[in-house]
Amino acid sequence: MADIKTFYLPDLGEGLPDATVVEWHVKVGDSIKLDAPLCSMETAKAVVDVPSPYTGKVTKLHGAPGDIIETGAALAEFEPDPNAKQRAESQDTGHQHGSKKTEAAPAPAPAAAAADRADEGTVVGAMVSGNTVHVEQAASIGGVKAVPAVRALAKKLKIDLTRVRPSGADGVVTMKDVKDAAANGSAALGAAPAREVPASAGRHLAPELPQPGQAPQGQQRSPTSLAGKPVRTASPSQTASGQPEQLKGVRRNMARVMADAHAQIVPTTLVDDADLHAWIGKQDITARLIRAIVAACKAVPALNAWFDGKNLTRTMHPQVDIGIAVDTDDGLFVPALRNADMLDAAGIRTAIKRLRTQVEDRTIPASELSGHTISLSNFGMFAGRYATPVVVPPTVAIVGAGKLGHDVVAVMGGIEVHRRMPISLTFDHRAATGGEAARFLKALLDDLGLPN
Repeated sequence: MADIKTFYLPDLGEGLPDATVVEWHVKVGDSIKLDAPLCSMETAKAVVDVPSPYTGKVTKLHGAPGDIIETGAALAEFEPDPNAKQRAESQDTGHQHGSKKTEAAPAPAPAAAAADRADEGTVVGAMVSGNTVHVEQAASIGGVKAVPAVRALAKKLKIDLTRVRPSGADGVVTMKDVKDAAANGSAALGAAPAREVPASAGRHLAPELPQPGQAPQGQQRSPTSLAGKPVRTASPSQTASGQPEQLKGVRRNMARVMADAHAQIVPTTLVDDADLHAWIGKQDITARLIRAIVAACKAVPALNAWFDGKNLTRTMHPQVDIGIAVDTDDGLFVPALRNADMLDAAGIRTAIKRLRTQVEDRTIPASELSGHTISLSNFGMFAGRYATPVVVPPTVAIVGAGKLGHDVVAVMGGIEVHRRMPISLTFDHRAATGGEAARFLKALLDDLGLPN
């Protein structure tokens, strides 16, 4: 009887609870060598190639592209080649393997299974366990079906996805399709008109209107009845349209982190406006914000800290590592700008550009997405004046910068129009007092008010 080995999805080095199958590099029945690429997995932070742990024949693959596999769940099964050199069981594979589940173990009762699956906290560094495989289909955007990781790769390689010939099931564009298109130059951005999109694609975006004389259908909405009287409204749940979407990757992790933060933090928000009237010439707004946060952290270290709610301890940091909120189509990333207190404006701009590029390419190391000491959300570059940004434990504070505007302000002897930036400071009131937060905010506003 053949010796079948089961390979369980390891912790891909990021402490995250699951990952999504982007693409299998083998199929059942294929032979594979030790450390050869087995599959590409999308985590909340990056696309990772998972190597084969054996030399032998692939006998089973658990999940298809788009499926979410939880850390520690079975990923693939192999019949190892007894004549080939195999890696010792205890040899490091470069990943941290989760606890293997015994195949012969009886299935847990529903209540016990639910307890096993209960989240144990997904803030960076923690890991949950479970054994469920969720099925999700690639999203269709503009008539092109692909998972976010494929779209990210296409963006990185400057490939027009509408011109890539899909080879996946149901017309899904795969990672290999994009790589092939990049290699043969058949779908470069701007090289030629996009391929024709089927007439049926996107039809849902523009519902067909009834033709004159067409009888009204039961599902059609109208503010009045046929008699011309107002109709009663109905709950949206009774006429809900669209399909529930299974969250995954970055957006899935964001949902967990935000819920965890909401459950743990005692948030309080202070708001005020930074007066930029004294600024000389054009200045890098983000660099000025970073510098102002650093100045405030030096003035009031209590906000540049971590707080342990279980043991009621706080750690104030000598360095300032600022988490920069980066909004993407896939969800929210918060890379850390390390040693912000040691960088000048040019260094800040260079570091932020590097972090943004790595986020967009999904190549940012996991180590860059954790461990910041305070956060910045510069949402004003889009819209909004004030906010209540979310403090993610163990950090204590986050600064929100709103949209710049010109306001009429009272000055000695009259009024003037000044350029001002709305600032919001949300802090964990368990870890800092209102006075500390107010002094921190004043120091930040004072620095932003300097000429340069």
